[in-house]
Amino acid sequence: MALQVTTIMLAVDDMARSKKFYVALGAKLGQDFPNFASFELDGGSALGIYPVAHAAGDAGVSPEGTGFRGVSFHHIVDTTEEVDAVIDTAISSGGAIVKPATAAQWGGYFGYIADPDGHLWKIATSA
Repeated sequence: MALQVTTIMLAVDDMARSKKFYVALGAKLGQDFPNFASFELDGGSALGIYPVAHAAGDAGVSPEGTGFRGVSFHHIVDTTEEVDAVIDTAISSGGAIVKPATAAQWGGYFGYIADPDGHLWKIATSA
């Protein structure tokens, strides 16, 4: 059986704030319920957001937790100008710069942002 990922779900503190952030970055809002929203992404994938307490309850775990959990999401664009534009849009939409964009040893260009709930996004060129 092949692994098929259709939705990546993020637990968030404020549904309205997160919806505004992801729409500003170009995600198309699909389902929109009080305690769940999904966004259509290029390539047929989807991103879902769910309040922290509900997401933890769904999984049967405590909603408490801090620190880096070993996960980041990567958004790849074609040019350094696009990297800068995505980062600027993210910042003006409630995100935060974690690592400013810079040239990479491997020949690309990248930076890290955090969404309003601290989820890490690497914005990069492919080379």
